[in-house]
Amino acid sequence: MSELKLILDEAEREGIIPTQVADRLLPFLIERGVKAENRSAVRRGEMEAFSDTETPSFVRGFHDVLITIGIVVALAGLWGIASIYAVLPAIIVLAEILVRRQRLALPAVALTIALAVWTGFVSAVLLQGSPQIIGLGDNNEGLQYTLAFPVVLGLFYLLYRIPLALALAIMGALVVLLQLVLRLLGWLTGDPLFALNHAGVLSMMAVVCAVGLFALAMRFDLKDPLRLTINADIAFWLHLGAAPALLYSVISLSDFGGRGTLAGLETVSMRTPVVVVTVAALMLIGLIIDRRAFVTSGLVSLGAALYGIFRQGNAQVDTYVFITLLTVGIIVLVIGTGWMPLRRFVMRLLPATMQARLPPA
Repeated sequence: MSELKLILDEAEREGIIPTQVADRLLPFLIERGVKAENRSAVRRGEMEAFSDTETPSFVRGFHDVLITIGIVVALAGLWGIASIYAVLPAIIVLAEILVRRQRLALPAVALTIALAVWTGFVSAVLLQGSPQIIGLGDNNEGLQYTLAFPVVLGLFYLLYRIPLALALAIMGALVVLLQLVLRLLGWLTGDPLFALNHAGVLSMMAVVCAVGLFALAMRFDLKDPLRLTINADIAFWLHLGAAPALLYSVISLSDFGGRGTLAGLETVSMRTPVVVVTVAALMLIGLIIDRRAFVTSGLVSLGAALYGIFRQGNAQVDTYVFITLLTVGIIVLVIGTGWMPLRRFVMRLLPATMQARLPPA
């Protein structure tokens, strides 16, 4: 209690709260269970236990889960009964109540995803179809379709400061930038189908965009190595997008035939070293920056890619496939079970200046 009083007195001296308010505010906070432990001890505890777990801030309790289920069911029912255009006002009303007033994190994520889905469907309807190939820079419809995401989600972030909204807006902006560059190259070369006819260039540009997304995620991460602010949440979502982007773009770049990511992986025996090395590199990066989400996202993307290959029926499930799965599985188990010791070992190999900027081990 004395620590809490000292904090309130300090806030009063610095003009954060009006004079003589501390004495009245102290019993109010104590009555509601607010406690203040020794700040130096708390700081030490944060440093010691920081890297033991990586719990996203939107995972708080079943109360949020229950409300999120209600949001999903209600919006789905409204979409079916009314129309797709009635969903947007409902999202805004729910955001005003649940996000702006009640500050509920998981419902904010659900509403952001709902807005992204709504944007995709409405853009497709307004463009009189559902584009099957987006981002190749060979038509105005694809550019208009992708342009809607950074605009809508960027405005949503400015209104409600939801980290996922900003992350999706950034990813959408990168896709728009990629399309604009491809259209410029198509105009300079006189080839309106430049992206389709120069798959190698497209793959290299995809790698550049993926690396840029990862660098931007690290920029937010390095602003908050203890992960106490919104910067860590923004970095979390950007890492979730950066990992699959890096995986697919690197594998696509290794397909010198220019047939695309999945087609290039159809010859699994030839792609095994690329897959293993890429996944191992992603895991090492995730270990250094202490982002299990980065590793998990890359593995899920890898599983989705392999599943798509097998569904096509062109790839044979031979020894190389099982060797790939076994190798990746062993790497996951070793890193997952020994995350903290491995991270301490890896961090000791890094320069002191880099260690100081990364999350503590």
